Amino acid sequence: MRVNPYVFWPAAALIFLFVLAGALFSGPMGTAFGHVQGFIVEGFGWFYILAVAFFLLFVLWLPFSRFAHVRLGKDDDRPEFSYFTWFAMLFSAGMGIGLVFYGVAEPIMHFGNPPRGTARGVDAAREAMNITFFHWGLHAWAIYIVVGLSLSYFAYRHDLPLTIRSTLYPLLGRHVHGPVGHVIDVLAVFGTLFGLATSLGLGVMQINAGLEYLGLLSVSRLNQILLITAITLAATASVVSGVGKGIRRLSELNMAMATLLLVFVFLAGPTVFLLSNFVQSTGRYASSLVEMTFRTDAFIGLDWQKGWTMFYWGWWISWSPFVGMFIARVSRGRTVREFVTGVLLVPTLLTFFWMVVFGGTAIHLDQASDGAMVKAVTESVPTAVFVMLNELPFSAIAATLTTIVVAIFFVTSSDSGSLVIDILTSGGHPAPPVGQKIFWALMVGAVSAILLVAGGLGALQTAAITTALPFAGIMVLICVSLFVALRAERTTHDPLAELWSAVRRIPESAQRHIFRVPAAATTRTGSYADTAPSNAGVRDRSQDWRERLRQITAPPAPAYHEAAAGEGEARDKLRAFIEETVVPAFARIEAELEHLDRGATIERDAEKARITVTHRGEEEFTYAVEGHVREDLVFAFPKFDTRRGPPRLTAEVVLRSGKHAEHPVRDLGQERIIADFVDAYAKWMGW
Repeated sequence: MRVNPYVFWPAAALIFLFVLAGALFSGPMGTAFGHVQGFIVEGFGWFYILAVAFFLLFVLWLPFSRFAHVRLGKDDDRPEFSYFTWFAMLFSAGMGIGLVFYGVAEPIMHFGNPPRGTARGVDAAREAMNITFFHWGLHAWAIYIVVGLSLSYFAYRHDLPLTIRSTLYPLLGRHVHGPVGHVIDVLAVFGTLFGLATSLGLGVMQINAGLEYLGLLSVSRLNQILLITAITLAATASVVSGVGKGIRRLSELNMAMATLLLVFVFLAGPTVFLLSNFVQSTGRYASSLVEMTFRTDAFIGLDWQKGWTMFYWGWWISWSPFVGMFIARVSRGRTVREFVTGVLLVPTLLTFFWMVVFGGTAIHLDQASDGAMVKAVTESVPTAVFVMLNELPFSAIAATLTTIVVAIFFVTSSDSGSLVIDILTSGGHPAPPVGQKIFWALMVGAVSAILLVAGGLGALQTAAITTALPFAGIMVLICVSLFVALRAERTTHDPLAELWSAVRRIPESAQRHIFRVPAAATTRTGSYADTAPSNAGVRDRSQDWRERLRQITAPPAPAYHEAAAGEGEARDKLRAFIEETVVPAFARIEAELEHLDRGATIERDAEKARITVTHRGEEEFTYAVEGHVREDLVFAFPKFDTRRGPPRLTAEVVLRSGKHAEHPVRDLGQERIIADFVDAYAKWMGW
């Protein structure tokens, strides 16, 4: 086994006790679920509304911020999956089962019993599509983005473990490795498992309804438990095969089959009406987005909110560790802007189109049949899609395809959800042992069965809302933590240092012309740029003024003057600089770190040296100095002196987040390298 015992065993024990209690006392547990749901919605409903609104605003700001081009990984990382595969995995893992379950049922239920207005009227139809868009649109995917983006950033750019606790490192520092971090991960395990169980419970209810429609299996709790068992075994086999094989192939297959089903209903249904409905409903959603986002029904009571908006927000939040981590695992190498726009817009538009095609067709059929669809959904929500398909050509084939799509959605959700739980309980290991994967896949199936036995749809809704409450507070902190980290990302690049570096590359005669500086004003080195501080970009913030004064007056490295006969001699000087200045400075740092309960390793080659700081066996910080031989710029204007000078030696400082700064080699002695290391290390640890 490869587990974090402080997360694995408490989570496994509590979930096992829940399964045992549900099996022995299903009746009392069903009653308790109802009381818990009412208490949370009445006491904390406002918090759900406000938190989800904050998540959406935060996510919408990111692509337009100065951090949009930050890559989720190292600067040279590139995405592993194509756009089609990426979108397929997002869509199938994000909300596959729910789309099929509620695609017909929710619009029809709002149409037949609207929260405001007259049932089955024109206004009710418009409001039904608007509410459905609201529940399945930008807010849901914004919740997933908050977790997924943070996990990607901290895991792949800063090499922290792929766990929820890592997203709070800027706020908690090394405490994320202690009891606080363990509690965060346990809550994430609970949210993931119960959110996943909610989806799988809905899915097996619909699979059972589809099999009854086809005349293969009657609807009963026993048959649903048998179906959960069979499909969980299939999901376990997919988990064992891994993301690259099992989940990817099933996601692509299911995307193709779901697209085929969508195209069939679109063409067999009222096509022109659906296109008009899509345009109108999208516009109405956009125009009413702000008002609906902050709607709490303060003056009419929370009965409707409890069964709909609160349930959805709780469902998405409780499922966000699963979907967020899964999205993170398949999104390495993408930029912040690419991640946010891709995850927010593409699945949302696909979801809207799906809801219009299925929900709009159902509303159109209901209007033509004098309420038949509303009556069917009132009698049985899981059968809604099959009743609608029965009115279209080739209904038996379409119903069979729908059942298969739901079953594969079940497998992909259980597959990827079990893998995510396993990663959380193994301390962020990306490939835990097979035995652990099987254990969590079986636990997901067991919890789904218990929730169905204890209370059906109501128990599923309560589980989602309850487990989401503590994690919603953690998500607010995740947003703050990501913002703090991105601000530090921006400051790792020193614009002033880069400006001075560019100025120093301009020939001397061009400098005098541009800055109107007489030749007599040049320094002893013969260049106006040298009047800038010789340690430009090195931000020494030592609190002891004596130490600062000692560093400022420390002599530069006189052996590494820039004047070199050619590139060969320049590279010899560069290698000497690494060996005689950088490596000894790193050795002094290493010796000092030993007194601070830190380890350090030094790596070197001809023109580069790196020091890696470790704490309790985990990498904490990396600082590298890379030497470069630079040539002078050549200008195309005759009045500038375009003669090339000798090669210049520069030292580029590189952190895990990318380039930090670049300095002339002659300006860097051991004291100044140490001062820059301490400054960068302080920023990294304190964000």
